[in-house]
Amino acid sequence: MSEKMQFQAETKRLLDLVVNSIYTNKEIFLRELISNASDAIDKLRIESLTNKSLEIDIEPEIFILPDEKTKTITISDNGIGMTREEVIANIGTIAKSGTKDFLDKLHEASGAAAQELIGQFGVGFYSAFIVADKVELITRKVGTSTASGVKWTSDGAGEYEIENCNKEINGTIIVLHLKKEFTSDDTLGEYDFTDVYQLERLIKKYSDFVRYPIKMNFEIKGKAEDEPEIEIRTINSMKPLWARSKSEITNEEYDEFFKQQLHEWEAPLDVLHVKAEGTIEYTALLCIPKHAPNNLYYSDYEAGLQLYSRHVFIMDKCKDFLPDYLRFVKGLVDSPDLPLNISRELLQQSTGVKVIGKALEKNIQKQLGKMLKDDRKKYETFWKEFGKSIKIGVYHSVFDTKLQDSLKDLLIFPTSRDGKFSTLAEYVERMPDFQKKIYTAAGKDSAAIDKLPQMELLRDRGLEVIYLTDPVDEFAVAALKKYADKEIQSITQENFELDDAESQKVKAEVEEIAKTREDLLKDVKAAIGDAVNEVRLTSRLKSGAVCLVTGEGGPSLTMEKTFSAMNNSLFKAKVILELNPNHAVFKKLENLHAQGKDSPEFKDLCNTLYSLALLIEGFMPENPAELANKITDLLTK
Repeated sequence: MSEKMQFQAETKRLLDLVVNSIYTNKEIFLRELISNASDAIDKLRIESLTNKSLEIDIEPEIFILPDEKTKTITISDNGIGMTREEVIANIGTIAKSGTKDFLDKLHEASGAAAQELIGQFGVGFYSAFIVADKVELITRKVGTSTASGVKWTSDGAGEYEIENCNKEINGTIIVLHLKKEFTSDDTLGEYDFTDVYQLERLIKKYSDFVRYPIKMNFEIKGKAEDEPEIEIRTINSMKPLWARSKSEITNEEYDEFFKQQLHEWEAPLDVLHVKAEGTIEYTALLCIPKHAPNNLYYSDYEAGLQLYSRHVFIMDKCKDFLPDYLRFVKGLVDSPDLPLNISRELLQQSTGVKVIGKALEKNIQKQLGKMLKDDRKKYETFWKEFGKSIKIGVYHSVFDTKLQDSLKDLLIFPTSRDGKFSTLAEYVERMPDFQKKIYTAAGKDSAAIDKLPQMELLRDRGLEVIYLTDPVDEFAVAALKKYADKEIQSITQENFELDDAESQKVKAEVEEIAKTREDLLKDVKAAIGDAVNEVRLTSRLKSGAVCLVTGEGGPSLTMEKTFSAMNNSLFKAKVILELNPNHAVFKKLENLHAQGKDSPEFKDLCNTLYSLALLIEGFMPENPAELANKITDLLTK
């Protein structure tokens, strides 16, 4: 007995976007469904390696059967299949984190941009509704009885029908009932997906490297012209691309391979093809995608390389080859020195895996260094997508000097010089002789850092500042501490000072003034309370009246804000309020203090100055309405 069910709301919305706006290349549906069939056979192979009770004696294959009479295409595989519950979970629901954000982006995108997004999210099954007005799916999970088959039917309009059925063998059959414009009935149409030769061309174009045979029936002339014979042909070559010589492979073949093999929607940004012989023999075919997936830095992201042994698929998402900071790298490793039935436990203990992994890590670092040197624009494209990963690697290298040395020259940051990216080496090369340290400043973006009152003095001195605009930036530079024997110094930390003679002279003058204002500074601190750890005079300000700095070695205010957003209150900055003794506001503060430290006017000015310092740093005061009233009072006096 069949049962009607509604699609999950997000699934219905996705179907609408797929059918009406996303796919500009209609033929892509075939590649997606073949890829799904190939994945199902992969999963069956993995299951058979771990579940010895399964007796599988059928050769894996994918069969494509077009039918001009019924206007259908049938795509079948003898892979792992699905249970009723799995059909509902995998087809009727998109159970992924970030779904709403993904759909919002998808709604705003169009054409190639939309295809990139849907490829990142991995929902290519729904491409079937681009060419079909009805889709049937018949499946049976391996290891279940013939009566455990499931039939799923939908027109993609918002609901689907599901029922139990009989199915002789495990695997999945998908029947697409084609729309008229994709059949021979539409004489003006660009596509006729019931034509075996058009399908053959598409399979060779998109799926030639699929490792399982893709078969179709072809009619050939028999003894009598009205009785054609049927010949079954395997369409794809199945020869692994990585087994061929690099000199024989075109860029287009690499691009199409990664689209097919890794379900990417666009050509990769860069490709690395490595063949190694010696103690451990292996071939690796790796790529850096053009765009980072939405969940790259979330726990549900499955990193890892595909593992083969002697061209036979062993494992998907093998995490043991590359360190976590290279989780964005995709591809595969094929080694004859790893056993075909290798288990997860054996893999983790394998010396061969460790040797291959270390070599691949060095190869990737070298490739990135070459990209930075030879193609800066391409590297900056990479950095905008995956730079966070390299910075995470630097942060984790705090106790690994070899790793730190291999990564530090891959770092690039925007600077105050022209807003463009700069390496640390380029920054040091531009430093004037009197500058002894590398200056940095953290903020939500370059514009916010530019407005910091501390920046005015450095601009006047012609000194360049590195902008730290990503929360992980501060962790990375804190792990480095130095570069080329130059200490890395934040201009918003309490120990910051310029080394030139003029700055030292101003500093000495401020220190003399501070000696005679100790009572004032103590009372300003008392008026503000525990919100600040200290109040002092500063020589780092020119026209600005006030600023906030943090204690040496501790987190910055930006870092504290990041942790607060994650409900982590362990990282607290030591907050210091600095006052400019040469500013008119300070003169007013002195006058009010002389009238009495307990006067409301003195306390109001102290707290207003602290609130203004918070605003400058990009933080909202605890009581914005109270601050607004105080400023209004000041304006009307």
